This record gives sequence, structure tokens and C-alpha cells, in this order.
Amino acid sequence: MNDPFRKRRPKTTPLSPEEGKRQGRAARAAQAALGSVDEVRAFLNSRHEGLGGRPIDLAVASEAGLVAVEAEIAAAASRRRRQGDAEGRR
Repeated sequence: MNDPFRKRRPKTTPLSPEEGKRQGRAARAAQAALGSVDEVRAFLNSRHEGLGGRPIDLAVASEAGLVAVEAEIAAAASRRRRQGDAEGRR
């Protein structure tokens, strides 16, 4: 029988302090490079073929994953700047 007052376990496990720091670094880097919250969410939460997974999952999983995600964020920002420069010349 279901007991409505029974404590329920969380369905997900909380991040460790190190995982939380990596998640924060990835989010801050994406925000600084991409600007809009919608672009940041889309980038971090969508599968990225070049990285082989969702950037936020990779960043949280390991320092190497975070470094790869930060490099891809920098590359995306660079592409975005070049695209903006090219549109400005028209």
C-alpha cells in the first residue's frame, strides 16, 4: 500500500562538489561565449556529434570532458564572431 507521508528518495543523485564546479564552469563559459540563455541551453543539452554526447554530461563527468566542452564553446564563439563579421560587411 502507498503511504503518502513516506519520504521519497530523489530520482536523481546529487552532483558531487567537483561535478557541480565543472557544471558551473561549463555553464559560465557557454554564457560568456554564446550570450542568450536559449543558445546556452540548446548547446549544453543537445547531443553534439563532435563531442560524442551532450556537452553538459561530458563536462560533469570529468575534467577532460570539461576541457573538450570549453574548447568547443570557444570554437562556436569564434564561428559566431566570424559569421557576424561577414554579415556586417554586406
